[in-house]
Amino acid sequence: MTAYLLLKWIHVLSSVVLVGTGFGTAFYLFFANRSGKLEAQAVVSRLVVRADWWFTTPAVVIQPASGLLMAHLAGWPLTTPWLALSIGLFLVTGMLWLPVVWLQMRMAAMASAAAEGSGVLPDAYWRYARWWETLGCPAFIAMLAVFYLMVAKPGSWAEMLPF
Repeated sequence: MTAYLLLKWIHVLSSVVLVGTGFGTAFYLFFANRSGKLEAQAVVSRLVVRADWWFTTPAVVIQPASGLLMAHLAGWPLTTPWLALSIGLFLVTGMLWLPVVWLQMRMAAMASAAAEGSGVLPDAYWRYARWWETLGCPAFIAMLAVFYLMVAKPGSWAEMLPF
């Protein structure tokens, strides 16, 4: 196995971890929030935060490092259309993800406090949950677009347009 293929395997694996963990944790927290079960919300929100630190954060670091190194080894300039757009979308996703992480940590703290105390989630929890969903949806769509660009590698800006 060449260094490039090993790097590509690491890159693909980390992209699956990144998107898979993000989608999986979002799925569970979204539905835990609709369950009406405070204990479920407390446990799931705490595990979502943990999954972000254990899986998503390392993948966020590995993705650009492995991607940029692969581009260098393959001789692709960063101005290559599909690569430039992928980098831009990854940065947009990061700008959306950072507040999502903060929101998740606050939601987990509020849910745990409510489960151990009053038994009622504060209104702020639900505001944060709406923001969490609002920011998470475009981040996920952007990552799906990055997946497409990684696989299709369109050669020009025109080839990336759907019309």
